[in-house]
Amino acid sequence: MLLAEIARTSDAVAGTSGRKTKVGLLAECLRAADPGEAAIVVAYLSGDLPQRQIGVGYASLREIPEPAAVPSLGVSEIDAAFTEIGAVAGKGSVARRRELLAALLARATHAEQDFLIRLLAGELRQGALDGVMAEAIAAAAEVPATEVRRAVMLRGALGPVAAAALADGVDALRTFGLEVGRPIKPMLAAAAPTMEEALEKLSAGEKPGAGEKPKGEVAVEWKMDGIRAQIHVTPASDGGGVRVFTRTLDEITDRLPEVVEAMRALPVQTAVFDGELIALRPDGRPHPFQITSARTATRTHSAGSVPLSIFLFDVLHLDGDDLLDAPSAERHAALARVAPEDLRMPRVVTSSPDRATEFFTESVALGHEGVVVKSLDTPYTAGRRGAGWIKVKPRHTLDLVVLAVEWGHGRRQGLLSNLHLGARDPETGGFVMLGKTFKGLTDKLLAWQTEKLRELAVREDSWTVHVRPELVVEIAFDGVQHSPRYPGGIALRFARVLRYRPDKSAAEADTIDTVKAIAPVID
Repeated sequence: MLLAEIARTSDAVAGTSGRKTKVGLLAECLRAADPGEAAIVVAYLSGDLPQRQIGVGYASLREIPEPAAVPSLGVSEIDAAFTEIGAVAGKGSVARRRELLAALLARATHAEQDFLIRLLAGELRQGALDGVMAEAIAAAAEVPATEVRRAVMLRGALGPVAAAALADGVDALRTFGLEVGRPIKPMLAAAAPTMEEALEKLSAGEKPGAGEKPKGEVAVEWKMDGIRAQIHVTPASDGGGVRVFTRTLDEITDRLPEVVEAMRALPVQTAVFDGELIALRPDGRPHPFQITSARTATRTHSAGSVPLSIFLFDVLHLDGDDLLDAPSAERHAALARVAPEDLRMPRVVTSSPDRATEFFTESVALGHEGVVVKSLDTPYTAGRRGAGWIKVKPRHTLDLVVLAVEWGHGRRQGLLSNLHLGARDPETGGFVMLGKTFKGLTDKLLAWQTEKLRELAVREDSWTVHVRPELVVEIAFDGVQHSPRYPGGIALRFARVLRYRPDKSAAEADTIDTVKAIAPVID
């Protein structure tokens, strides 16, 4: 299959809001794919690379060669080129990767270049998420969508499932099963802005009427800012042992000897656990997220490394029994039988909104993100935001000033997108940059801010437009962390745009002191 066909499908999918239409377009493209290329086609249309990372960043995408006039690039050819680029290492590797990428892009038409740039930049936002793609695979292979979703849950990836479904239908899909040692996609939580709304969503029966309290018990667990970990245990006598995978299914076992040692001590032969790994201080409060993530990012482990604590909250398989379809309460009871309390995520089971809120407050006071409220009846819906798990986090907001903005890519080509955000510094009269964001921007806001910020421009290059610090924007964020990237030494975590505040002047924006007061810096 030519890349041009995928690019055309991608544009068509991005141009429609209807789920049914998206599914139809994707299915048509999948039917036309060669069986051996199905997994690659699914990955590209989902905005993913089969190689995950190939060492190409934004800087490598700034200078694009002249496009080819006629489409000629095949899917397998591109996949091989990406593999070659990703394998480049050692001295001069950055220049060599850019050289190989430029050669590939020179053979692509303008539409194909646009698609590849968005794919590599992680900006292929066209609505072809896992749920839509699973339906498209089902439609293309003429099999029930439930069979596809189940296979994807157990295999942990859409590509192999698509290849199996298109080749041999339902029979091939039913060969997928939970296999200890091979990770599956984790179950995700939906979100609610308040504890009350979370409890209402999980209440048994009808939603409570005015003045009524939710009925039925739920579990409320700490939500930590750590590393989601799926831990597989197999008998050491069979050449197995313990394997640790991240939420993106990357294996990090060799980086976490303390985790391996603790899990080996459990009285199990085979098991699959779900949990969180986090670096804690002696007083039990979390270290900055960077310290936790550093332990999983490096392949070396030194005696002085901060150890990670284990907090298990689910078990998907235990000594020969698959528990995915068991109710949450049953799975947690199985977990409690084999994992001591100090390895389990703290939680309460309650029907009292007051007790649930109290537990939420305690979690936040200890430095954690919030809580996850869980139904006691829900099965483990891997790879999906199950209705039975709802996360609740406190939301912080600030009025900040736009200091500069970067040009967008892909669908945002020609629009000013990535905002540089600053808080007032009352001592100097200037502004302290706290990070960047392009999250939360609607098409209408993008168009408006592009026009407005061009009016405020004082200088620009091919990448960034620096503006007069006059425009105030309301930003939501989850916390503040230390960051050596910015002069102030701190940065917002998960910042996103709520709205612009034309009613406020820059002199009324929040100060750096306000930032620290609202959300103390994690250190």
